Amino acid sequence: MNRREYLRMLAGLAGAAAMASEARGQSEAPKPIPSIAPPDPNTKIPDFKLPPKSCDTHTHIFGPASKYPFAANRPYSPPEAPLEAFRALHEKIGVERCVIVNATVHGTDNRVVTDAIAQSGGAYKGIANVNDEMSDKELEGLDKAGIRGCRFAFLKRLGGVGDMTKFNRIVHRVAELGWHVDVYFEPGSVGEFAPILSALPTSYVIDHMGTTLAATPDRVLWGTDWPHPNVKIMPNDGEIVDLIALYAPDPAVRQKILVENPAKLFKFT
Repeated sequence: MNRREYLRMLAGLAGAAAMASEARGQSEAPKPIPSIAPPDPNTKIPDFKLPPKSCDTHTHIFGPASKYPFAANRPYSPPEAPLEAFRALHEKIGVERCVIVNATVHGTDNRVVTDAIAQSGGAYKGIANVNDEMSDKELEGLDKAGIRGCRFAFLKRLGGVGDMTKFNRIVHRVAELGWHVDVYFEPGSVGEFAPILSALPTSYVIDHMGTTLAATPDRVLWGTDWPHPNVKIMPNDGEIVDLIALYAPDPAVRQKILVENPAKLFKFT
């Protein structure tokens, strides 16, 4: 795909999103913001012991709202899951490193992530929410604070496909910082976005998706998604850890997905 075809596809997606948004605005009244369930408070101590420097590469912190307010236009209201609970959870399941993904509920206020990174002694990195209005200085500040990528959620319940022209500008700007792009798709829609992904100027992570571990052990990451927003059945994080030994019985493969791959992508030292 050449640049002209790529931009034409972006324009088509943006136009479709704008038409859908206008139609929704004309036909729908404002909806109340739904609340979601809290995580399981009775975390099981896992039988499987994670190797040193294992990394939970997809996890969240929510609030406290008194310090880190939730965005007014958030798609859902989570229970608070602050840094103290975050630390306690990872200590119990044996995780030493984490990547905190700023959820949509905090909008582009990334302080809930960068403040946690600053208190981690190098054990945390982050994924930010950004927009095209941010200055180069603001993006550089996030980079210095430990941000290693930015996230785009292409889910209807989280706002759907946004302005793809802005998306294109943002990904080129963050590529200059050495960041990757984290993308979240509707199930079954990856093929629709494949040409866009292949044309990105930087690497990307497709989150909340499984893959064939045996075929791609160098390109797989592991994450809990604690505190598990918007799940139908609340998992227990200790049981999530115990599953690792079942789908990755080879210690060398486990070392890749838990330690080596995240250390390389998120630039842990």
